[in-house]
Amino acid sequence: MPEFLIYALVAGLGLALVAGPLGSFVVWRRMAYFGDTLSHSALLGIAMGILLDINLTVAVTAGCVLLAVLLVVMQNRQWLASDTLLGILAHSTLSLGLVVLALTDNVRIDLMAYLFGDLLAISTGDLGWMLGGVAVVSVLLALLWRRLLAVTVHEELARVEGQPVTAIHMALMLLIAIVIAVAMKIVGVLLITSLLIIPPAAAQRHARTPEQMAIGASVLGCLAVLGGLGMSWNLDTPAGPSIVVCAAALFMLVLTVPRRA
Repeated sequence: MPEFLIYALVAGLGLALVAGPLGSFVVWRRMAYFGDTLSHSALLGIAMGILLDINLTVAVTAGCVLLAVLLVVMQNRQWLASDTLLGILAHSTLSLGLVVLALTDNVRIDLMAYLFGDLLAISTGDLGWMLGGVAVVSVLLALLWRRLLAVTVHEELARVEGQPVTAIHMALMLLIAIVIAVAMKIVGVLLITSLLIIPPAAAQRHARTPEQMAIGASVLGCLAVLGGLGMSWNLDTPAGPSIVVCAAALFMLVLTVPRRA
């Protein structure tokens, strides 16, 4: 197996493993549009990284984290409805990123690779950044799992029990921001939300416990990565969109399987 394909396989499977349980919270809390907003803001991070001549992964991570913090602050102030606020920030950051990129005439970049991923071109450095981010998110998610579940199931009850609801909500958003940043080279900033949503949505149909759903989502995500890489290798299709297509196909397949009584 070629070395670049091994890198792609390790990176894709690592992302799928952590995207499963994290994406389960996105589905449970109906935060799909929040993920889209963060992924759109990643393009602004890319533009600022190029403009300031800093590592793009660091720039995207910083941009996503800052936007996550800004969203929590603005939602707590209740200036606007959450969906309105997310819509404004999503399109504003995406457009601002494109404008900044247009102003950097002396820099040539493959914008499609960042928008839709370029998994087969992942380098050793990219793999290191991604695995490091995945490891950090996995550890924090394991430590916060029970608290996140408590806040997700009944937020008011968790608040009465003394849980730091705002801090836990902030932690979940920051974890999503980190995953979106490190997944940039795998499925692209415009497709990462689909990997956070489709496998958990498919696993939810047959899961009886939160843990079953999280594990099932990770398994389906890994199958989507394997299928997408196989499709890309054999049919010469883009790796990122191929993974999403396979995830969607698995979702449709799961829908045809009757639920257990």
